[in-house]
This record gives sequence, structure tokens and C-alpha cells, in this order.
Amino acid sequence: MSTAAAAAAPARAGQVLADLLPASRVRDIALVVGGAALTGLAAQISVPVPGSPVPVTGQTLAVLLVGTALGAGRGFLSLALYALAGIAGVPWFADGTSGAAAPSFGYILGMILASTVVGALARRGADRSALRTAGAMLLGEAIIYAVGVPYLALATGMSASAAIAAGLTPFLIGDAVKAALAMGALPTAWKLINR
Repeated sequence: MSTAAAAAAPARAGQVLADLLPASRVRDIALVVGGAALTGLAAQISVPVPGSPVPVTGQTLAVLLVGTALGAGRGFLSLALYALAGIAGVPWFADGTSGAAAPSFGYILGMILASTVVGALARRGADRSALRTAGAMLLGEAIIYAVGVPYLALATGMSASAAIAAGLTPFLIGDAVKAALAMGALPTAWKLINR
């Protein structure tokens, strides 16, 4: 089967959106770098939260879409690249910051894991219906908080309840909106591809 025929073939079980592009190492490298760059751009959409060192950003939505669209392996590599480049000084964390010293760095570590998990779920079809997409997105967000909130508490000396109040509670409505956006976008993309 030629590359063009493979690209035009209907989507199969076990595929993520990125698998529909002609396969090559160049494709995979471009997807990994592009996913990291998208996450960095989305992190610049940043709104400060009074009383919290963690802003509301577009980063979480980008992370979950990157993981879902690229799959577990490329999603992991993309977010690992994002984290390592940011540690090395690329100013693409929220508000153009970099480095591992920020109290919100735990969220970035959680994003690596979340991207991997939602990518694995997408390979099992979790991005093909609105309900399953919502479940995958909410699980990914829960993973980000499960790493980010304890890190925030340790980095700032906050109590667990204070870290939850500053690093989780203010973000729940926004994350529900992000999950709803993904819930509409991903299944729609699959429907268009399968036409």
C-alpha cells in the first residue's frame, strides 16, 4: 500500500489522529516538537488567580489534546521536551517563565503523566465519542492536580487544605470548560476523517 493510500485509508481501532499522517521519523519528530511548542504557546494564555501562585492558562487543554492526538509515546516525549526545554531556559512556561523553581512546576510534571495516560486511552478509542472523551479529559486533569497540588504544598509550605484552595478549587470550572471543548472537537475530528 502506498503512503498516499495509507493516509487516505479509513481510521482503524488502535489509531490516534497523528497515525493518519504518513509514517516517518520526520513526522514523529515534527509532531513531538509541535506538541511542545503548542503547549508553550497555550501557556502564554495566562490569567492570574488572586491568592494563588498558579495562573489559569490554556496549557492544560493543549496538554490533553497533544496526548490524545499524538498517543502515549509521542505525547510523553512532547511534554518531556516541553519540561526539559523550560528547565533549560526556554521561556515558555506560564507568563513566559522558565526553570524548575516555580511552585507550579509540579503541574508540569503532572502534565507529562497526564499526556501519556490520555494518549494510551485514545489508542483504545477514548477520543471517538463525547462521553468517553470527557472521561479521558477529566482523568487527565485529575492526574495533573494529583501531582501539582502536593508539589505546590511542598514548594510553598502551604497546608494541604491551603494548597487545594489555591491550586485546585479556582480551576475546576475552567477545566470543565476545557473538557467540554475537547468533548466536541475530538469526536468531530474523527467523524470528519471517517467520511
